[in-house]
Amino acid sequence: MCPFMQFIEGGRRYQCGFCNCVNDVPPFFFQHLDHIGRRVDHYERPELSLGSYEYVATLDYCRNNKPPKPPAYIFMIDVSYRNINSGLVKLICDELKTLLDKLPREEQEESSAIRVGFVTYNKVLHFFNVKSSLAQPQMMVVSDVGEVFVPLLDGFLVNFQESRSVVINLLDQIPEMFADTNESETIFAPVIQAGMEALKAAECAGKLFIFHSSLPTAEAPGKLRNRDDKKLLNTDKEKTLFQPQVNSYEALARDCVANGCCVNLFLFPNQYVDVASVGLVTMCTGGTLYKYNNFQLDADSPQFLSDLRKDIEKKTGFDAIMRVRTSTGFRATDFFGAIYMNNTTDVEMAAVDCDKAVTVEFKHDDKLNEDSGALIQCAVLYTSISGQRRLRIHNIGLNCSSQLADVYKTCETDALINFFAKSAFKAILSQPLKMVREILVNQTAHMLACYRKTCASPSAVSQLILPDAMKVLPVYMNCLLKSCVLVGRPEIPTDERAYQRQLVTSMGVADTQLFFYPQLLPLHSLDLKSDTIPAAVRCSEERLSEGGAFLLADGLRVFLWLGVSAPPELIQGLFNVPSFAHISTEATSLPDLDNPFSKKLKSILEHIQSQKPYTMKLTIVKQREQSEMFFRQFLVEDKSIYGGASYVDFLCCVHKEICQLLS
Repeated sequence: MCPFMQFIEGGRRYQCGFCNCVNDVPPFFFQHLDHIGRRVDHYERPELSLGSYEYVATLDYCRNNKPPKPPAYIFMIDVSYRNINSGLVKLICDELKTLLDKLPREEQEESSAIRVGFVTYNKVLHFFNVKSSLAQPQMMVVSDVGEVFVPLLDGFLVNFQESRSVVINLLDQIPEMFADTNESETIFAPVIQAGMEALKAAECAGKLFIFHSSLPTAEAPGKLRNRDDKKLLNTDKEKTLFQPQVNSYEALARDCVANGCCVNLFLFPNQYVDVASVGLVTMCTGGTLYKYNNFQLDADSPQFLSDLRKDIEKKTGFDAIMRVRTSTGFRATDFFGAIYMNNTTDVEMAAVDCDKAVTVEFKHDDKLNEDSGALIQCAVLYTSISGQRRLRIHNIGLNCSSQLADVYKTCETDALINFFAKSAFKAILSQPLKMVREILVNQTAHMLACYRKTCASPSAVSQLILPDAMKVLPVYMNCLLKSCVLVGRPEIPTDERAYQRQLVTSMGVADTQLFFYPQLLPLHSLDLKSDTIPAAVRCSEERLSEGGAFLLADGLRVFLWLGVSAPPELIQGLFNVPSFAHISTEATSLPDLDNPFSKKLKSILEHIQSQKPYTMKLTIVKQREQSEMFFRQFLVEDKSIYGGASYVDFLCCVHKEICQLLS
């Protein structure tokens, strides 16, 4: 039931806005109509007066027709030699002691209903019994990783408040327990399998938090070899680098979705770990992938801990299924996101959180009507963090026009770029990259040529004409074409490309916008008295100045670029050192200083960060020093060191294509 239903015959029947069928109103829902034909209770019922609302679902919508149990979080820590040695395991255990108090809960609840469990692993799995009645946690080892089973049910998943002392005890013991390990080989697929089986046995949905650092080479299902091969770049076989190496990960992903098991993966690689394989289950289950290359405890802990805190506290829906319905004349044909699809209509998500977006492509395949417009309803069935089964409904009515000019006038370039990025990143699994890039250029030219031909006022062919709402389409399209996912170069690690491909697939529109065209903010002209953030300038080297300082952010990283003659008072204010030469580029955070410069920059950084799902690591870049090379590839309007076109060159190329299409 939604606002698009029309009540008739005194309120006894209603006509559906989607299929135009007329149905009887069941007695329990009957209400009289007022003098304009609207139900008397119109404003009392959210489903008649609002675009978005929720229902509590009935048992028919629950798994096995039983009310769901609250979800569970299982923490699974790789305790192989490198993770123990780097201090990572101790860092995770120490952080969990305070973090488990912050598990998400409904507003009206005293404490979180989420239960927690703990597993450590290297070549074998260790499960822990942390039942509240125990004095000490108990460890159970599963060494048959070929046929994983859960060795205990009672005492594995517990309420943290009840088992607090046993859990704290365990977290203190884990780093000591494995302190002398020399086991460097790890398993991976059996870890996910074990977590999923534990949730299945407990009959609840949930999330696995897996902290993993190396290619799983130990003898076990899902074992991987190093297949990173630079010779495949720019060949027809390059696409295999983005596909999982073995089939077992796809089957595992399917099982996880079927059991409402979402996998969050925190990776700490110092060499190739095959993100395309190990990240697949995360992508299909609505999980999030985090990657910290060459993790150093001092430099990288703040970023990792901030990501972990945000992730654990996130509002999340579990065991979700989504359907998108439309009125006649068009239909949803393709879906892009951290989702799983078993058929053409049901979008399945083992979990969905506030930072994930699903992009939907619609096909216009029949007549649309200017009077009735086009209607879309998106319905998501999910289990809340407190274990309540709910239906969330979003409805939107869009205008239809027979004039192409109207379509161009109201075009959302940001949404287009989000869609083109996701569809291109999906296409590279099956098509050569060169072809995918050509299709993108071609589609850009087609959209603009069509405008030129049907909507623009006549002018010389040599003139490039862009619709107002699409002025920045070529800039963004060029940024997408230069992204490392679509450019195969030996200098770019395969894992980095697979990682970025996966991140973009679940990004929302605001996130892809910043990711492909970073924000560049001048800092040398800060108004220290006002709260405003300086206006961004275009991402090009010619905007940088020797006497300036700039901040560049793309949602994953943030750079502070300093010109050789940046003002001394700015340098003193930010770094507490007298001159440019004294600044260290090793630092990954700014010192806490009590002065207007420092406070202002901190507030700008906090503002940019507050709207982004990933914690951005700060890199300090000094003009004309080595680190500037890496920074330059984020100046997206310039020619890239990897051969990508500058914005001006790309415009010329697109213009040429348009002229060819028109002639």
